[in-house]
Amino acid sequence: MMSKSTRIIHALLALLCGASATLAFAPYGIWPLAFFSVTAFFILINQRSAKSAALLGFFWGLGQFGTGISWVYHSIAKFGGLPLPAGIVIMLLLIAYLALYPALFAYLTNRFFNPQHCRPWLRYLIAMPLLWLLCDAIRGSLFTGFPWLYLGYSQIDSPLSAIAPVFGVQGITLAIILCASALAWSLKWRSLKPLTTLMVVAGVCALCWWGQPKWLKAGEQSYQVSMIQGNIPQHLKWQPQMRGITLMRYFELTRQHWDSDIIIWPEAALPVFETDVPEYLASVDSAARKNGVSVLTGIIDLRPNHGDIYNSILVLGDSEQDSYNYDTAQRYNKNHLVPFGEFVPFESLLRKLGPLFNLPMSSFNRGPRIQPNLIAHGLSMASALCYEIAFSGLVRSNVHANTGAILTLSNDAWFGNTIGPHQHLEIARMRALELGRPVLRATNTGITAAIDLNGQLMATLPQFKTQVLTTTIHPGVGATPFWKWGYRPLWIASILLTIWGLWQRRKQKKVLSQRQ
Repeated sequence: MMSKSTRIIHALLALLCGASATLAFAPYGIWPLAFFSVTAFFILINQRSAKSAALLGFFWGLGQFGTGISWVYHSIAKFGGLPLPAGIVIMLLLIAYLALYPALFAYLTNRFFNPQHCRPWLRYLIAMPLLWLLCDAIRGSLFTGFPWLYLGYSQIDSPLSAIAPVFGVQGITLAIILCASALAWSLKWRSLKPLTTLMVVAGVCALCWWGQPKWLKAGEQSYQVSMIQGNIPQHLKWQPQMRGITLMRYFELTRQHWDSDIIIWPEAALPVFETDVPEYLASVDSAARKNGVSVLTGIIDLRPNHGDIYNSILVLGDSEQDSYNYDTAQRYNKNHLVPFGEFVPFESLLRKLGPLFNLPMSSFNRGPRIQPNLIAHGLSMASALCYEIAFSGLVRSNVHANTGAILTLSNDAWFGNTIGPHQHLEIARMRALELGRPVLRATNTGITAAIDLNGQLMATLPQFKTQVLTTTIHPGVGATPFWKWGYRPLWIASILLTIWGLWQRRKQKKVLSQRQ
């Protein structure tokens, strides 16, 4: 029987291990810590009851999410309008909810694949990797999903990144869990045999790296792109006195870059409804057409007839449409909305409880899941607004054979000078690598960036500076395996391995019962 002090020490170790995982992600980028964190966690839950393992999993989750999504508190505290204690409670509830997923993983692992009742290879190389993916999949879809801090993102600059174009970010996560499981098994049983798993993972990485030039390359055509970082403070953005300043700032910065092919403004760049400024938009459209330039801007579209409101991207200037007309303009409407930020679940009840549930622009409607690519200066672009870039399936479903680039507009001003915008950029880099398309990321206060089709940063702007990033991009040509098949190969293999693993477990239990 383990003493109370030992249990407390183990819980604190799990908490610290979870917190160390955050250092593997941007902006720190110490990617080996992802392996250390998970390996230590797996060792801690070995030889435990299911309930005891779940408790350690919960503490590990508190460590990871308590540090990894600390940036959320900035928006709650600064813009939520709630008293400090209420804001802290809401943040703690969110962290505790997310910590339930590693707790669920640990519970299922030790409930059904306890090392005392199953062979080590079945527990470490089959059950643990598959259960981790299952819990991640639930977290990424339940209650609209929160796929932030998937472990695979931490490897964007490691050799494991070669897996992304074939199996996606969760293929990298699977590789991390396999390596961590093998290390935990090796340390527990003092054997080098499990370490052959690391060689298999290295071999898969090598094959993926070798195959990349065969399915993807940069096109010969080039586009000069200018992305404007307006740097409008979030607490001033919607103030009436800022309207004229903001409209003028974007127009003046745009006017200085008429030599570009495409000019991009960030999410909701203009602090007005689209229907409030038709003359302004028409003048930008006219000037852009005269110079042969496409201008894309984030804007709020309040439909005058039925009151629906959309977070949109609008194309002005050189496009497939005639001069700007509200009814025929080329646009993209955001599909995956942020809970509480852009829509309120159980709206009739929660809006009465406090200002946090009544933030400005928190009543958006959803656009269709699949929408036509935006065409700007002949370049076909799949769109993702802000949080949407974290949903690889959504972005993938909007990338077509003729898609040359991925466009993502954001306004990370909500999160100030925290680690959130850096993690957001890391996620955008992974989408470029998975789908083999350059990503253009325009933001209000940073980090504005151009990302090539290999997920590497071509150019960035510093945060909280009013600047323009101008670069040349080459559209991606070809198709990655992940774009063709998505996660289907991963899940088919997982289902088959699960069935086989359960059969092996049943077979082993039968043998043990006969011996008894």
